[in-house]
Amino acid sequence: MSYVILANDGPVSVVTLSRPERLNAIGTQLLTELHQALVQAQADPATRVIVFTGAGRAFCAGDDLKEFGEQAATPELIARTCEQIQQVTRDLMFGPKLVIGAVHGYAVGGGFEWVLNCDLVVAADDLVCFFPEMALGHFVTGGVTCLLPQALGYQRTVELIVLGERQDAASLQRLGLVNRVVPRAELMAQAMELARQVAARSANATRLLKRVLTHDLGAQLRAALDAEQRSAMACFADPDTAVRISGFNAQGR
Repeated sequence: MSYVILANDGPVSVVTLSRPERLNAIGTQLLTELHQALVQAQADPATRVIVFTGAGRAFCAGDDLKEFGEQAATPELIARTCEQIQQVTRDLMFGPKLVIGAVHGYAVGGGFEWVLNCDLVVAADDLVCFFPEMALGHFVTGGVTCLLPQALGYQRTVELIVLGERQDAASLQRLGLVNRVVPRAELMAQAMELARQVAARSANATRLLKRVLTHDLGAQLRAALDAEQRSAMACFADPDTAVRISGFNAQGR
């Protein structure tokens, strides 16, 4: 069974997380397939823009904590998992094509991070985002330790990450973290219309703009990804994290 679907609609590649029975929770197979789909879409000469979305009731519910034992079994598996997580952000942010997030339902933890990695975001009015990592003993990834302070300032960033308070679509738009909020039923139509507008722009100019914003000016972002990866590995190996996640899983979530 495939957990990620790549489809083409003219100049638009649509990458869809397709593990709806687990709210598109992040596990090893999903990370592997998502990396492959994004690399293929970024390299496709016919693709001008990528739309990134999720099937079912949510965009992405974050890490699949039922896989924690497997992911944290050895230092090598911890390192592989953390590298895979950060690689998806590199695929989204350092590739040449603009990525439009079409997000709905829950975007939690890594799912929230992927929202922040998109170049433009169309949010359904039912979107809810938050960071559960600090409560679970995990560490945030996706470059958010660089991206959020730039967008929100230091104190607001600490508040969002440490307290993990839920943010609805309207709040996210006020914070400048999503571009448009639309009715859930109109999400994909609105995202595809925005994608067609982007595709009509100069491919070379938009490629150069993204390179300047994320690569030429992105030394701090690349350093943050490396620092987050080291911190995430330390948290994976912390016995307190295993206790916290075991308690979470025991609640049947």
